[in-house]
Amino acid sequence: MANPAAELSGEHAVDAGAHSEHLTATVEHPAADGHHAEPVAFGLNPSGWVGLAMLVFLGLLLWKKVPGILVGGLDAKITEIKHQLDEAKQLRAEAEALRQEYANKIANAEKDAAAMIEHAQQEAEAIVAKAEVDTEAMIKRRKQMAEDKIAAAERGAIDELRAKAADAASIAAGGLIAESHDATADKKLVDEAIAGI
Repeated sequence: MANPAAELSGEHAVDAGAHSEHLTATVEHPAADGHHAEPVAFGLNPSGWVGLAMLVFLGLLLWKKVPGILVGGLDAKITEIKHQLDEAKQLRAEAEALRQEYANKIANAEKDAAAMIEHAQQEAEAIVAKAEVDTEAMIKRRKQMAEDKIAAAERGAIDELRAKAADAASIAAGGLIAESHDATADKKLVDEAIAGI
């Protein structure tokens, strides 16, 4: 029976020999195949090490609960954004209420302005009507005063004419009497007057 250790060491020798032949072949003919030799450490090539590094990195991230922190940060950001959106909705509702309030105020102001204009027109019409009535009354009073003055002036003129006529008549009568009466006629008149007393 053969020695298993010898067989095992023989297999390793054959395997090591084949491997060295393979390395020798790659080193001797690098330009012929178009491939170059990749470094290998602990049985892993560079892409294996990159994958292992990624696994270790992801493991560290999971161990340090980085995804939870990220999710918590994102949740906090989402909550903050929702809060801001709620505030924006509330502000928009308040702005709409203010706009509606000012629209109502403008409508009321327009109604008030129309009522004030109508009231002012009515007052102006009343003032014009009163002024017309007052003017007519004043015209009538002044006309009456003028007529009264004219009538008074006419009466004064008539009275003056009468007085002048009476004066002229008395002067004329005196002149006539003086011409037609002499001293004897005057004596006779005086005697008659005395007798009548």
